[in-house]
Amino acid sequence: MEKKRRMSREGYENLKKQLDYLINVQRADVAQKLKEARSYGDLSENAEYDEAKNEQAVLEAKIAEVQYIIDNAEVVEDTGEELEEIDIGVVMTIRNAKTNKTEQWKIVGTNEANFMEHKISDESPIGKAAMKKKVGDTFIVEAPAGEIKYEVMEIAREIQKEEDET
Repeated sequence: MEKKRRMSREGYENLKKQLDYLINVQRADVAQKLKEARSYGDLSENAEYDEAKNEQAVLEAKIAEVQYIIDNAEVVEDTGEELEEIDIGVVMTIRNAKTNKTEQWKIVGTNEANFMEHKISDESPIGKAAMKKKVGDTFIVEAPAGEIKYEVMEIAREIQKEEDET
């Protein structure tokens, strides 16, 4: 039996919206394409029909994948209590001990990770090493360039927007 994948409430709700869109919008679009392609006659030499059938197969695989993720999700709820340690749904500000550079990352489930949005998975090297750490704790991440030591500077619920320096 597959172990449950942890994810935030936000990520879970986004997956449910995606599934709804795939089923109720894209499935209807593909059905319409199939209907139009069938109207062109002989299916044995109908490229439009073949393309629509392939699109349908890809869509159904995507629906099955998203449904599987939802079915095997363990939603980590925001209890509203004061944050004491790093867990899914938490934003951490960490400082690289060598460069003194700070970074802010939101810890999310594997399916929610998005580097451009500063969201990293709880299964990523940094995410895994940071789990259950508290402000002031340090942790080490194994990287191709060697070990990197980080210190937890702050734990929050939302990513803090950097102030414009004008």
